[in-house]
Amino acid sequence: MKYIERIVIDRPRDAVVALFDDPDNLAKWQEGLVSFTHLSGEPGREGSQSKLVFRMGSRTIEMVETLEVRALPDRFTAVYEADGMWNRNENHFEELDDGATEWTMLCEFQPSNFLLKVMAIVTPGMFKKQTRNNMEAFKEFAEGR
Repeated sequence: MKYIERIVIDRPRDAVVALFDDPDNLAKWQEGLVSFTHLSGEPGREGSQSKLVFRMGSRTIEMVETLEVRALPDRFTAVYEADGMWNRNENHFEELDDGATEWTMLCEFQPSNFLLKVMAIVTPGMFKKQTRNNMEAFKEFAEGR
């Protein structure tokens, strides 16, 4: 499943990218994030890996982030792998004429277990909604700075 989400953030691109690129900010806008731990490679460089742990209700979800492309301020692409899923997010940041920033996320989601495959077919909007919620949370965080 592939989809695209966009949002305009009323901040200059350099400010948006600086906030987005700082792992210390993740818990300030990613709901349920418990920890972000570097695993391998040079932190923040292509090929590096980190572990993210989320608590969602009574469930704990662990995923590994592999940094694929770090060409900021224009583009940031990472692959996220967890039990039953593979997700690639390609983020683009474009400075608009009014000084705001348009953030575009190209998402590719590949479920590998039966339950997530069914959910992707029956309720694909659920995945888009989660992406949109995360983007709106980041917008609120960035604009409140």
